[in-house]
Amino acid sequence: MKILVINCGSSSLKYQVINMEGEVLMAKGLVERIGMDGSCITHEKIGEDKVKKEVPMETHKEAIAQVLDAIVDPEHGVLKDMSELGAVGHRVVHAGEKYAHSVIIDDDVIKALEECVPLAPLHNPPNLLGIAACRELMPETPMVGVFDTAFHQTMPPESYIYAIPYRFYEKYGIRRYGFHGTSHKYVAERAADIMNCNLDDLKLITCHLGNGASVSAIKRGVCIDTSMGFTPLEGLVMGTRSGDIDPAIVTYMRQAENLDQGVANEILNKESGVLGISGVSSDFRDIEAAAEEGNERAQLALKVFAHKVRFYIGAYIAEMNGVDAIVFTAGVGENDMGMRDIICNDLGNLGIKLDVVKNRVRGKEMIISRDDSPVKIILIPTNEELMIARDTLKLVKGIA
Repeated sequence: MKILVINCGSSSLKYQVINMEGEVLMAKGLVERIGMDGSCITHEKIGEDKVKKEVPMETHKEAIAQVLDAIVDPEHGVLKDMSELGAVGHRVVHAGEKYAHSVIIDDDVIKALEECVPLAPLHNPPNLLGIAACRELMPETPMVGVFDTAFHQTMPPESYIYAIPYRFYEKYGIRRYGFHGTSHKYVAERAADIMNCNLDDLKLITCHLGNGASVSAIKRGVCIDTSMGFTPLEGLVMGTRSGDIDPAIVTYMRQAENLDQGVANEILNKESGVLGISGVSSDFRDIEAAAEEGNERAQLALKVFAHKVRFYIGAYIAEMNGVDAIVFTAGVGENDMGMRDIICNDLGNLGIKLDVVKNRVRGKEMIISRDDSPVKIILIPTNEELMIARDTLKLVKGIA
C-alpha cells in the first residue's frame, strides 16, 4: 500500500509518499506561503532533483490539490493515478485526553479535535484544515489521525496532574500532555530492535533534542513521564522557549515592563531559550560557533541546555529505578556530537559511558556507548513520517 503523509501548518505543508511494501520513501515535498504572495511547492521524487514551482494557493485545499498533482505528474510523480493511493496519514498536534492511539478519521473525530482547539490554538486549526481539504478532494480515501500527544496518554496521574486546584483540570483539562510523541515512540521501538530486545522488557530515556526539545521516560513500552506539559513550553530549555521557570516570573515580567496580555507568553515562547541566553541565535550551530570564538553568553547557553537535559535524565533514572538505554534523536541529538558529549560527561556512576570515538558521527543509527557501559547510548535519526505511515497502514488494514 502507498500512503500519503501530511503535516499541515498554518501557512505551510510538508508531505511524503511512502510505499509500505519495504517502507520505501518515494517522494517528499514542501508547500510554503499558503494564503500569501509567492506561494510555492517544492517536490522531490527520490533519486531525482527537486522541482520548485510558484503557484497561487489561497487555501489549504488548493495546496493539497497541488500536492496531489505533483505526486501523479507524468514526469516527476510517483503514482500513475490517485487509485494507487491507499490512505492518508495526518499529523495532528493535540488530541487532549480523547485518544491514546491513532484513529481512523470520521465526523466524531473531527468534532473531538475541534474541541481541543483551545489546547492548541496555533496547531490544531491548520491540522483540521488539511484534513478537511483531503476529505473533500479524496472522499473515498481512508484518513488516519496520528497525534503528538497520544503516546504520552499512558502517564499515571501523579505524572500529569499539576498541583493547582483540581477544578481547573476537571473544567478546562489543565494537565500535562506531552508532545513529540510520534518521535519518542519511533526511536523507542528502533532502540529495542537495535538492542535485539523486547520493548516490553526495557527501560528507556528518549531525548528528542532540536529547536523544540523533550525527554521521555519509557518503561516496558509505555511512556510514564515526559518533560513537555500543558503546552510545549514546559520542560527543557529550547531554541526560543524558556522551558521550566518559576510561574511567578510571568506576573513579575508583566508588572515590571507593563506588558499587555499575551506579550509575556510571546517572550517565553519566541524570545527565550538559548536565543534569549546567548543573544546570538536559536540555531545551535551559530551558538557553538560563537562559543568557540569566546562568546561567554553563547557558552553559558550551551551549558544551561545540557544541564537541563542531564537533570531530566537523572530524574527519569530515579523514577524508573534504572535505565537500559539513552536514545538521542532530532536535529541536535542526531548531529551535535559536542552536545552529546557534554550531556553524557561524568555520568559514569550511573552506568552511562560515552565512547568519544564512536560519538564522532552525525545522523547515523548506531550505538555510541563504550563496550563496558552498563547503559547503552544510542543515536537514532527520527522518522515521524514513517511512524505515521505505519499507524495508518495498521488501522486501514483493520477496516479493509
